[in-house]
Amino acid sequence: MSTIAFSSAHAQAVHKAAEEGARATGRGEPNFEDQIRAALEFIHGLRILARTDQGQAAVVDAWESELNVKLNGLLKAVLESEQKLQGTLGFADEKGKQLRRYLGSFLLSFASRTATRERLHIFTTNYDRLIEYGCDALGLRVLDRFVGRLKPVFRSSRLGVDMHYNPPGIRGEPRYLEGVVRLTKLHGSLDWRQEGPAGESQIVRVPLPFGASESHPDMPADPVGRVLIYPSPAKDMETTAYPYADLFRDFAAAICQPNSVIVTYGYGFGDDHINRVLRDMLTVPSAHLAIISWDKASGRIQRFVESLGSLDQVTLLIGPHFGDLKTLVDHYLPKSAIDRTTLRMVELVNRRTIHPATGIDGGETKGEV
Repeated sequence: MSTIAFSSAHAQAVHKAAEEGARATGRGEPNFEDQIRAALEFIHGLRILARTDQGQAAVVDAWESELNVKLNGLLKAVLESEQKLQGTLGFADEKGKQLRRYLGSFLLSFASRTATRERLHIFTTNYDRLIEYGCDALGLRVLDRFVGRLKPVFRSSRLGVDMHYNPPGIRGEPRYLEGVVRLTKLHGSLDWRQEGPAGESQIVRVPLPFGASESHPDMPADPVGRVLIYPSPAKDMETTAYPYADLFRDFAAAICQPNSVIVTYGYGFGDDHINRVLRDMLTVPSAHLAIISWDKASGRIQRFVESLGSLDQVTLLIGPHFGDLKTLVDHYLPKSAIDRTTLRMVELVNRRTIHPATGIDGGETKGEV
């Protein structure tokens, strides 16, 4: 996500606009996303000028051509990262097996819950498909608003669709299926495309394999306007442009309710449109936010926490110790257990375990140890 250098006309002005946008969001230094948004806004303005000034048409073509090159570079970089992940996770040796176990344990720590409870809802701002890769490896069923098999289409009619099954020997009593999660990619995805004529376009998910090569036929030569990874020139407009309006409605509806808990892992709190929803969530007294981060994200986490009205609703786990996936899975995240026998066994062990601080067992305290 480091900055890039544009060579077309007025490139310096575009970079200054990206710097102003980064400062406005509290991020400080601009990144690749800030530059792309500024460039898209500049191209939009040039198109307006080109209606009366034919000389601007050549500048528009030059910027669109360069932006296509830069976006293709980003797509290739994301695919390269997927290729490295797939190469590491796909090893048959002990290292590859251990990495797959930790990825699976991390996801199952949150996804393993009684089916009658609210489903785990995963929100990510990443363009890659590592979460989908992990869900496929675990056999988790993902609900993500896309409907269809040959070419899944993004649908606005969510309607609370879920998955049920009929237990053997029982008729007319469907039950919720276990191992179901919801997934929302707030900033789009590497394999999302906008297809169709103007006014009738659809958002589709193309069959781009995880870690595909650069020459894959579903890699577009002109990603501007087709690859849905940059919603709009301005961040505050992300919540009004399709399909991002639907995605952010899902985000707000899922967390801004009583007894909701959201866990952030690796989020740098540099997106003000997401931070705004998190602040609204914490106006609900029973809501809670747990922040897990490798570092302080250049002070952005501290500034966000200090802007809140109640610090009792926030749990901070910051530092390399907590940010390390292996340490987090081994010592802090709950083990996945959704069957009644395992849960009962854990309850009995807790009741018969001597508490190191009090010297009494859980049965005497009539509570959890």
